[in-house]
Amino acid sequence: MLTSTILLQAGPEAGGGFSSIFMIVAIIAIFYFMMVRPQQKKQKEIKKFREGLQVGDKVITAGGIHGKIAGVKDDHFVISIANGIEIKVDKGSVYPNASEQQAAAQNTGK
Repeated sequence: MLTSTILLQAGPEAGGGFSSIFMIVAIIAIFYFMMVRPQQKKQKEIKKFREGLQVGDKVITAGGIHGKIAGVKDDHFVISIANGIEIKVDKGSVYPNASEQQAAAQNTGK
């Protein structure tokens, strides 16, 4: 009974397949512009940031460790977290210091 009701509602009187295809395309477009594109943009900004890091820049690791870059290698950074204490961190786990990023945004906005 239920399947015949569903089939009757989806018959030619319901507007055909064009409107359902249009709705699917619209949902995919909304999903792309609201979720996928902003995430890709953010990932590009973080990648650009990581490529531009130099010795002496302040960073935060994914684990929440604050420090200054003491060395840059192909696949990792050497980060100084205290006098004489350095750690080796993968490049993928380094993020910009939030306070410095806010100050830079304010300076460029003036």
